[in-house]
Amino acid sequence: MSFSPQSRVWIYQSDRKFTSSEENEILNKLAAFTSQWKAHGNELLAKAEIRYGFFIILTVDESQAGVTGCSIDSSVRLIKEIEQEYHVDLFNRFNMAYKVNGEVVVNSKEDFETLVNIKQVTPETIVFNNMVQNLAELETKWEVPFQNSWHSTVFAHLL
Repeated sequence: MSFSPQSRVWIYQSDRKFTSSEENEILNKLAAFTSQWKAHGNELLAKAEIRYGFFIILTVDESQAGVTGCSIDSSVRLIKEIEQEYHVDLFNRFNMAYKVNGEVVVNSKEDFETLVNIKQVTPETIVFNNMVQNLAELETKWEVPFQNSWHSTVFAHLL
């Protein structure tokens, strides 16, 4: 399947890394969901993936059919089910994800703030901008240096 760069994306970040068996089970649930995902009876061109063991990414190419409130609600229900079944937090926007030596780390906002304060997180540290809206942004603006992210605005007083 080929997806337009303007395809919409939703990113759900886990507060912990999925085990490989959890990741396989979740990918199967996501594949079953995306294969039958509809908006007002129209099939959506959709895919789901897990990156780095932390990020569930849903993608919909709206050139075939547009997403609706109901179809988004159905995806949120699935993510909430995954959250409950695997005892993870996928909706806490105050968990900050960043890379240390190429590995993804997720911390609370408070812990992240401390790391910025003690210079363990630097302007060059790669952080994840889970607010990207489409596939093009996912590829270019999702993993960015701290200094080029919204994080630097929120934590500017510590730099």
